Amino acid sequence: MSRGRAHRPLLGIALMLTAMAILPFLDAAAKHLGNQGVPVLQVVWARLFFGTLLTMPFALRLAGLRGLVPNMPVMHTARAIFLLSATSFFFWGLHYLPIADTLAIFFVQPLIVTMLSPFVLGEKVGVRRWLAVVVGFIGTLIIIRPGFQDFNPGVLMALAAGTSLAIYMLLTRKIAGSAPAMVTTFYTSLMGAIIVSALVVLVWEPPTPSQWGLFVLLALIANGGHYLIVKAYDHAEASLLAPLAYTEMIMATAVGWYFFGDFPDLWTFVGVAILIACAIYISVRERIRNVEPIRDFEQP
Repeated sequence: MSRGRAHRPLLGIALMLTAMAILPFLDAAAKHLGNQGVPVLQVVWARLFFGTLLTMPFALRLAGLRGLVPNMPVMHTARAIFLLSATSFFFWGLHYLPIADTLAIFFVQPLIVTMLSPFVLGEKVGVRRWLAVVVGFIGTLIIIRPGFQDFNPGVLMALAAGTSLAIYMLLTRKIAGSAPAMVTTFYTSLMGAIIVSALVVLVWEPPTPSQWGLFVLLALIANGGHYLIVKAYDHAEASLLAPLAYTEMIMATAVGWYFFGDFPDLWTFVGVAILIACAIYISVRERIRNVEPIRDFEQP
């Protein structure tokens, strides 16, 4: 850790909390566009296309023109596909579920990373971490409550989003250190934008001026939030900041209630509490095992 990171933990905490307060507005904009009949794929295109334009100056500053050509194009393309899938499934889930509920189910992502890490990364997962995964999925079942409420396709979409992002994070860990975080984020956004641009023509609906504004707002919120996260990790330890990511649930609940009149029920909060506790435990165990934290941040 650098001296700046070691001696400014309060700034890191402030930056992380600010990012978590901003990012739920990304979900609100995506949900609002979906409610207006904008195809999900078109919303995803806006998120990645304008995100690419916004991250390009940072990538150029860090790596120059030559550095913008990825040295592992297959791996970055695979990451782009899983990020594209995660974003699409998450935005699709927002059609059927409130923002907070979608995000709550999406929180299975750290558990799936733990489950898949032995197969993708060859990491050893001990009994206590497997137990945390089992308890975490019990928390997920409490949120979903299969058989106790009507089936909602948004549940499957949120689970698929969490699974897709988990695989994306595992691939990110696999290439950790190959380039600055902002540069790899640019690679992924660029390749994702290229892929979705080839597909979006099939469903394209001419946006209104206000919808174009929301398209740009999506990218501004996403990239602004992720930039704050990257800067937060420049000033504080990952073990200190990682649990703060779950404060996003607070703002997601407030945003969903204010804009759409949605509010999670008691059992959803119970399930979220279990999921967060398990994810924090896994994070602490990784810290003890000296696993390098993932520094490339993306969210649907």
